[in-house]
Order: sequence, then C-alpha cells, then structure tokens
Amino acid sequence: MIVCYHNEYQSTRSGEGQPMIPRVLEPEVMDSPEEATGYDAMDHAGVNRVFVDDLLQALTNDAARQKPCPPTRVLDVGTGTALIPIELCQRDAFAGTIVAVDLAEEMLKLARLNVDRAGHSARVSCESVDGKSLPYEPGEFDVVMSNSIVHHIPEPFEALREMRRVVRPGGLLFVRDLLRPDSEAEVERLVTLHAGEETPEAQQMFRQSLHAALTVEEMAELAEDVGLLRGCVSQTSDRHWTLVARG
Repeated sequence: MIVCYHNEYQSTRSGEGQPMIPRVLEPEVMDSPEEATGYDAMDHAGVNRVFVDDLLQALTNDAARQKPCPPTRVLDVGTGTALIPIELCQRDAFAGTIVAVDLAEEMLKLARLNVDRAGHSARVSCESVDGKSLPYEPGEFDVVMSNSIVHHIPEPFEALREMRRVVRPGGLLFVRDLLRPDSEAEVERLVTLHAGEETPEAQQMFRQSLHAALTVEEMAELAEDVGLLRGCVSQTSDRHWTLVARG
C-alpha cells in the first residue's frame, strides 16, 4: 500500500534494472498570494484543453456503451484557480454544474475571480475543502475529476478513496497527474520542452512537481488499494498518467 511517504520516497527499480529517482515531496498547499498568482499566470491552456477533451471522450464512450444518465453534477478536486471547470463550461457538450474544491484559500480567491470573469458563476461553485476528507454524501456526484493534485499529497490514498466514495455507482472517476521521470536528465528535458518559455520560478515549480509525482506503477498500486483495477491507470503523455474508472 502506497501510504507511508516521508520527505523522500525511494521507489524500487525502474525500467531495465536502473534505480529510479526518489519522490521528493513539495508543500501540499500552495497558499501564498505569490504562489497562486504565479500558478495562474502559467500557460495551462493546452493541457487543460486536452484534459477536457479526454474527459468528454470518456463520457461519450461510456454513454455509447452503457447509456447512463447525462452527467449533471461534477466535483473537481484540487481545482487550483478553476481553469479546468471554466474550460469544461465553455464546451457545448457539457450542460451540468461543477463544485470546484481546493484547500488553498489564495487559489480559491483567484478561482472565484476567474469563474466570475468567465461568466460561469451560476454553474461553478468554489469551496474550501480538503480532498482527503470530502464533506459530501456517498455517490453524490455523476463525475469526479482531478488534475495535478495527487503529487501535492504526501499520502494520496485517502484522497483517492474519498474521490471514489463520492462518485455515484456507474459514474465516472477521471484523475490525471504528472508522471515522475526515470532520471534527472529526463526531468530537465521535460522542463525545457514544456516550460522553457516560462519564468525561472515557474520552471522550478514544474521541476519540483515532477520530482513529487508518482509513477504509473505506484498509482496502479494505489488504485488497487482503493478497490479499483490496476489497469485503470496508464501513461497518457510524456509527462502524465491518467486514471479512468467507473464508480
């Protein structure tokens, strides 16, 4: 069970018997005005667009296969500055409402401003909530989604278990996060490739996040621990894994 992290988490082996870089934790909550503003200023448009594309594709596939009720209530765990809920609300294919939660008050201040400026205040509510202890009833949401929160949590078992608990039977659980690379050289390659035009502070933030991320194998074990199939987790880009499962 992947629940006992310390300041560094040393995985076993990687690839062809090569040691994998250790998991080095970063602060669970980014709650200073500077951190929130810096995060919000980074260019997340591309990855957010792909996240929503893939989420809607998963819903479309499930609808064709199982014909569930159209999702009307979505929970976004670790919403940050609510950029993904805004992206989702801008899609014609989505007509529901979203509860966007985060533990960082400074992030939520910007989230509420962003939602209001985008004209989606009637559809997106931003709430101060700890993802490890969600104050919602079992099965309350049709969809539970989360992007890039797992790597912030030292022991993410409780958060994933809570996400699974509050999605309705047959509902969609869609979680995506960064993938910890095999080597320092790969970390630097990804930072250059995907954050090369960002500020040095933003590059360092991305670098630290890559070091704090889980591997596919670690996340698959975690999924199994909460009662999901290991195969629901897969690598979906050069720097992401994605968990797609039914409640």
